Amino acid sequence: MAELTSLARPYARAAFEFAKETNAVAEWESFLAAASQVVADEDFTQFLHNPAITFDKKSATLLQIASTESAPTQSPVTQVLDSVREAGIDVDALLAKAQSPRITTGINNFVWQLAENERLALLPAIYAQFNKLKTRELKQVDAYVTSAYPLSQSERALLQQSLAKSENAVVILHEAIDSSLLGGATIKVGDKFMDGSVRGKLTQLKTQLTA
Repeated sequence: MAELTSLARPYARAAFEFAKETNAVAEWESFLAAASQVVADEDFTQFLHNPAITFDKKSATLLQIASTESAPTQSPVTQVLDSVREAGIDVDALLAKAQSPRITTGINNFVWQLAENERLALLPAIYAQFNKLKTRELKQVDAYVTSAYPLSQSERALLQQSLAKSENAVVILHEAIDSSLLGGATIKVGDKFMDGSVRGKLTQLKTQLTA
């Protein structure tokens, strides 16, 4: 265990520093959590240790599985590994399927380097070290977002990045839905309250008209 931690530490530091520089700590943390679960899967472990499979295919397969949002009847690991075993599945095809916003160029390159150095199995340890660095070096704030409709993935990521930059902290979003807002959203971070809802704007307009 100590050896795994020592091996994982420089990779975790590199990932953390890059994530900080690009204001993407939350995205990296989310990906590393998903990738760690994939690597811990028994089927994937066998796939990972198969010497007949090239490192680029291992990298692409991990990215494909980690980008899978859900699988109602079959686990994402089993689904993708079954497709990899079929004839005609190549690396480009796998990468083309990894369309989740969490798979950025930086994450893709990081996984590629791990695979090339036969270090994909370190991902759970890298994730653990990444979280330790985050806890030690970054403050964390809670943001309570109430919107008229559920946020899309792109809206959530954009909001999180914007708040992280303004607060200089890792932002944990807590989401709620309130259709009475009519549109837009309200955001509460600490003592700050921002009302960007349609209802809020109408109330403000009414106040101005009756003043």
